[in-house]
Amino acid sequence: MVKLWRCEICGDPYIGSAPPKNCPFCGAHLSYIKKVKQAVVSFDVTLSDKDRANAEHALQVEVSNATFYFCAAEKTNDDEGKLLFKALGKIEAEHAAIWRKILKLAKVPTGNETCHTENVQNLNESHERETRAIAFYKKAGGESDNSRVRQIFEALVEIETDHLHLSEARLK
Repeated sequence: MVKLWRCEICGDPYIGSAPPKNCPFCGAHLSYIKKVKQAVVSFDVTLSDKDRANAEHALQVEVSNATFYFCAAEKTNDDEGKLLFKALGKIEAEHAAIWRKILKLAKVPTGNETCHTENVQNLNESHERETRAIAFYKKAGGESDNSRVRQIFEALVEIETDHLHLSEARLK
């Protein structure tokens, strides 16, 4: 029987007979995907000054990464790399949309990132970007007193770690 599921991180719905192992929109793990009536999703949170600064920085990280990945999807010299970077770009853009909602912004800002034509250079840069994002999200999550903000940072650490493994596997 087909059911309606919802991701508690990005808030997007999914139709299927079972929940996906990862949110098809933001990449959140299965533990964050619930039947729509059981999902607890809110972007209306009160931010401390520290949480606001961390959310603003997270938005910049995600915009930058999405822009880089979309560039790499167009320019990289490897067909599988093109697909990987396109998928990563979509997920990072969804992460930016999460922070846009938290920060109550009308739209996601645009980025201005460059990329490489050599796939291995893009994979190396991807690895560096994901490593920096994970470190920042762990720190920001640990600093937050807001359970929702902390939940988002913790979920993003898991997702970005998945992305890190994707680049590591291809760099071997």
